[in-house]
Amino acid sequence: MKLKFLLLTSLLVIFLGCTQETQNKISRSIHTWTGTNGTLEVYAGDKLVKKFIDIDKLSTATGTDDGVTRPYRFGYGVLDKNFNSKKDVGEKRVYFEFSDYSTSYIFYEEK
Repeated sequence: MKLKFLLLTSLLVIFLGCTQETQNKISRSIHTWTGTNGTLEVYAGDKLVKKFIDIDKLSTATGTDDGVTRPYRFGYGVLDKNFNSKKDVGEKRVYFEFSDYSTSYIFYEEK
């Protein structure tokens, strides 16, 4: 019993000693294993303009050579064209990305 408590305490101390970014990476790794089944809604003012469903995860882009974080996030999800939160006939899984800049944009694949 004492060994389990000591092990759990040690893991907690190590986790809390990590930087926020390291904690985020660990969390994203766990989400990769478990899936999150998320939804991303994009608004223009108060109007819903795009909706992606069944998103496994969102990732922050990093440079291939320099490893520097890029100002956008990306993922894969079903483009919900009629905003009913269900995958209907003709709605496909697509790649998308969106900006962290103040100029709002979203890029998505549509075949």
